[in-house]
Amino acid sequence: MNFQLDFFSLKGKTALVTGARTGIGQAIAVGMAASGAHVILVGHQNNMQETQEEITKVGGKFDTYLIDLSDVENLRGKIQPLLKKHEINILVNNAGIIYREPAAQHPEDEWNRVMNVNVNAVFTLCQEVGNQMIQNGSGKIVNIASLLSFQGGINVPSYTASKHAVAGLTKALANEWAAKNIQVNAIAPGYISTNNTEALRNDETRSTAILERIPAGRWGQSEDIAGAAVFLASKASDYVTGHVLVVDGGWMGR
Repeated sequence: MNFQLDFFSLKGKTALVTGARTGIGQAIAVGMAASGAHVILVGHQNNMQETQEEITKVGGKFDTYLIDLSDVENLRGKIQPLLKKHEINILVNNAGIIYREPAAQHPEDEWNRVMNVNVNAVFTLCQEVGNQMIQNGSGKIVNIASLLSFQGGINVPSYTASKHAVAGLTKALANEWAAKNIQVNAIAPGYISTNNTEALRNDETRSTAILERIPAGRWGQSEDIAGAAVFLASKASDYVTGHVLVVDGGWMGR
C-alpha cells in the first residue's frame, strides 16, 4: 500500500468556492485554506472580510471575485477572466438560495430566481471550469446538494426541485468525466445552522420536530461540512465519483 501522510493535503491546489461569504461556504473556504489550498472566493457581495480574516488566521492565501451568479446570461463572460488568471483544481458550487411559500402560491419569478442560482449557475460553472480541468487532465468538483435532493420538503418547491437537479447533474457529469480523471461529487448537508434555516430554527414547533428526528440531537454547524469537502477535494477521494455524501447527524438513516 502507498499511503502518504499528505493524503488529505491540498497543497499546491487552487480551489474556487462560491457563496464563500458566510455559513457553509465560509467554512469550506477556510477548511480548504487550512489544508493548503489557494482559495478563490466568489460571491455577489463585497463583504468577504470575515472569510478573508479567517483564512489569514490559518495561514492561507486567497483571491476574491465579485460575481453575481443569478446573472446567468453574463456569467460565462465574467468567469473567463478568472480562468485565464487561475488554474482551478477544485470547484465547490456552494452558493444557493431558498424561497419559502406554498406551491399553490409560489411566484414564477421566485422559481426562476432559485433555479438560476441553484441549477443554471452550477451547470455553467461546472462546464466552464470543467473544460479547463479536461484540458489539464484532472480536477475535483464538489456540488452542495441537500436532504431535499431526496425528500420533498414543505413550502419549498423551487428549492427542492433545484437540489434534486444538483444531485442528478453531479451523477451525469461524473459519468462523462471519470475517464478524464475528474471526480464529481456532492455533499447533502442535513439541518445546518445557517441563514437558510433561520426561519425553521425560529419556528419552535418545526425546530423541536426536526431535533427529535436527528439522532445526533443537534443542528449541524457549518464546520461539519468542511471536513467532507476537504476529503472530496483531496487525493483520498480519487476513486469516489458520482456520489452524494449525506452529512446529517443520522437524519436519513432513521
